[in-house]
Amino acid sequence: MPIITNIEDLRILHQKRAPKMFYDYADSGSWTETTYRANEADFQKIKFRQRVAVNMENRTTQTTMIGETVAMPVALAPTGLTGMQYADGEILAARAAEKFGVPFCLSTMSICSIEEVAKHTTKPFWFQLYVMKDRDFIERLIERARAASCSALVLTLDLQILGQRHKDLKNGLSAPPKLTIANIINMMTKPSWCLGMAQTPRRNFGNIVGHASGVGNMASLSSWTAEQFDPGLSWDDVAWIKKRWGGKLIIKGILDVEDARLAVNSGADALIVSNHGGRQLDHAVSSIHALPAIVEAVGKEIEVWVDGGIRSGQDVLKAWALGARGTMIGRAFLYGLGAMGEAGVTKCLEIIHRELDLSMAFTGHRDIHKVTKDILYPGTY
Repeated sequence: MPIITNIEDLRILHQKRAPKMFYDYADSGSWTETTYRANEADFQKIKFRQRVAVNMENRTTQTTMIGETVAMPVALAPTGLTGMQYADGEILAARAAEKFGVPFCLSTMSICSIEEVAKHTTKPFWFQLYVMKDRDFIERLIERARAASCSALVLTLDLQILGQRHKDLKNGLSAPPKLTIANIINMMTKPSWCLGMAQTPRRNFGNIVGHASGVGNMASLSSWTAEQFDPGLSWDDVAWIKKRWGGKLIIKGILDVEDARLAVNSGADALIVSNHGGRQLDHAVSSIHALPAIVEAVGKEIEVWVDGGIRSGQDVLKAWALGARGTMIGRAFLYGLGAMGEAGVTKCLEIIHRELDLSMAFTGHRDIHKVTKDILYPGTY
């Protein structure tokens, strides 16, 4: 086993151990991938002010996100097809997050269902909702999330239509995936992945197959998903969903100040500054670039979080310093999952927490609540 010291180590191992079509699904953006790359690159431009001869004892990164105590301001983002990176992936990631003390958010497009994740965890998790044209199905999804005691609903607004991801098209990634000769040959080089998949019954979209009208198996799923994402989604639908849900609501996919104000007006409890990991509108600004203006506009009225490009605890600290009161990691935990299963997700969280803790100390702070943008070098953000 190689020595794992950072998230990049996990990414390399994930790439080796997961089939190409699923690794590429996780590690790609739309069109030229300009926004996907900018999400990471713009974090790197931000520099810290190092402080010395300050008390670094008794440090804490503990805070809250929508009132829930968290070990650090990090949650596992909702990611589709997680259970294809590693068998039972959503269950394993949820367990790792629970043990570490950070929130886990299950995607509508997960392999393991809401009920299965609830069965294998002891604390409430969050559920992410895509709005489909079939409103009866959406109502049932909301009811299932409530029955599973989900503590928040994360409503994603930036996927009314699908951005084009060239790698997915070239790899034949669809629902169900196309088992081309190239894909079969590639899977044969991943014996541990194949063994895991052979040993689990969870290989469908568990929240959809058997629940949506006319979708009884993977073969019927493709046409359903192609037709169901709703390009007519509006803020009226957000109000309808908020009323149906009745609990804590988080709006994901905000990149513009005007939309941030609309999110506040919707009565949401938090918003996530996000460009869907650079997977939708290419040449949109990076999430960390968009964050400060949104914090300035609405940060006193609503919790502002950010996702996209976070690959280290230093990135988490930079986001916090710029006003984010929470962050979400997607690819970082997927790298860990694809590399080592539940242990890999735990390793990812340990790496990010240690980097966050040490960087906070080096900038002169022991309590994350005392951290402001003063820790950042002027002119780099």
